[in-house]
Amino acid sequence: MTAKLILRNKEYEVKAGTTVRHALEKIGVNSESVLATHDGVLITDDEIILEGEVIKLVAVISGGDGGVSPHE
Repeated sequence: MTAKLILRNKEYEVKAGTTVRHALEKIGVNSESVLATHDGVLITDDEIILEGEVIKLVAVISGGDGGVSPHE
């Protein structure tokens, strides 16, 4: 019973029946660094992965200063 996680150009086979968070831990990805989607719909990291599912992971990018000037 397996499912697939896809991050960028890499595919990872993971055990079905586990949470997204646990699967991410198993493949060495921080759950706070990605958003998980299934069929184009955002899912939470406590979602149970079902057999045959393909979960696409989108890297979260942050940075900048939020537009706040240090002189204000």
